[in-house]
Amino acid sequence: MNDTQAWELAAWDAVETAARIRTKDVSAAEVLEAAIVRGEAWKHLNAVVTPMHERARAKAAVATGPLAGVPTFFKDLVAVEGVRLAWGSGASGEYVPTRNAPAVKAMEAAGLVALGKSATPELGLIATTEPLSFGACRNPWDVARSSGGSSGGAAALVASGVVPLAHGSDGGGSIRIPAACCGLVGLKPTRGRFDMEASPLLPVNIAVEGVLSRTVRDTVAFWEAVEPQLGKRTLPPIAVPKEKRALRIGVFVDSPIETTVHPEILAATERAAKQCEDLGHHVELIKCPYGRQAVDDFIKLWGFVAFTQVKFGWAAMTLGFEASQVEPWSREFSSVFTDDLSAAFIAIRRLRRFTQTWAEVMTKYDVVISPTLGELPPLLGHLKTDQPFDVVMPRLLSFTPFNALMNAAGAPAISLPLGRSSEGLPIGVQFAGAMGSEGVLLQLALELEAAHPWTLRAPMYPGNPQ
Repeated sequence: MNDTQAWELAAWDAVETAARIRTKDVSAAEVLEAAIVRGEAWKHLNAVVTPMHERARAKAAVATGPLAGVPTFFKDLVAVEGVRLAWGSGASGEYVPTRNAPAVKAMEAAGLVALGKSATPELGLIATTEPLSFGACRNPWDVARSSGGSSGGAAALVASGVVPLAHGSDGGGSIRIPAACCGLVGLKPTRGRFDMEASPLLPVNIAVEGVLSRTVRDTVAFWEAVEPQLGKRTLPPIAVPKEKRALRIGVFVDSPIETTVHPEILAATERAAKQCEDLGHHVELIKCPYGRQAVDDFIKLWGFVAFTQVKFGWAAMTLGFEASQVEPWSREFSSVFTDDLSAAFIAIRRLRRFTQTWAEVMTKYDVVISPTLGELPPLLGHLKTDQPFDVVMPRLLSFTPFNALMNAAGAPAISLPLGRSSEGLPIGVQFAGAMGSEGVLLQLALELEAAHPWTLRAPMYPGNPQ
């Protein structure tokens, strides 16, 4: 397969790729080699931490399942047997797991073939992928800008056309933030559907597994393929309703932390609300249903997450983890929890009640719309983790005020690429629902995609990386 053919295959989403492999229009091996060619062309994005090409070739030869042969990447926060797990950190040493994480098992059982490990910030603790030990991951829309985080490598690889979808995880917006930065579909599922392996051990279970894709149907297909691999769950499987109904939709554009939201993001959110109204849904403007206290409480919880990883990382990575080598941001975020334990535990206790707070909001609405981000994708360095904590934290909150509370609620939320800035940068709009309502969100997303198709691909695509 030549380079031109490799880029022709990049236009296929995962559903089309799987279908063409099934009908033998193309082989899984050809699809894989084409993705490797595209990955080499986009190598300057620095989105791949560890290639796994030989492993992928072996897996492609025997892949079965609904998505058999579709290439992907695993985020470098999950264990792949025999492949280094770095967690975006130089403190991890050369740790090599001896088992596959549940996410890896489920995705490979569905037929997905991973080409490698995608870049993530250290320990997944910040909304940009610029780990000091591995260098910055670049946004294919503008290589001077961040691809978001913590699934920033995954987003860059999908937006650039290297693969049609890629694994991500979301503990405070880490699927939705990079989806918005890179013009992708990013669904955070309901708590309990596909939790990250250790998340149920946290005082508030916030972190889930998922995927970033270019099309809504790929996200639907991913969940249809993966959920049967997850074993028994208390939630019913995600099912997109077959019949359309008029939804009750609330929309807010005010930030819970009293910062100014970028005017082009406000305009895109208001336009998305109008599009929903034009589709026959009932839309009303509301105030942000939570305030600064809830955001501050989540910061305390995130400090606990940082503390456990910095303090007990050796437990996951044997004795090779060097806590003294973690980045300044990780270390200082850990102190957010330890500096005032009493205040932290009170904050976490309040946050545990946020599930009920959100449930009460959702008695009035089927969907709540907001911006995904408060600002456009920042220039690289704006959130770099070796800067003073007191400089980065306000910048981070201004960038991502709308994401983390959906993790505290445990509710599903999806970012859709419904706008572009005057500079040509993607703008995401977030749609959130009640617990277990992914099907409703995906049905609305399919409606919007059909009525207002997005063809958001990085401007250098195809085959002309800058």
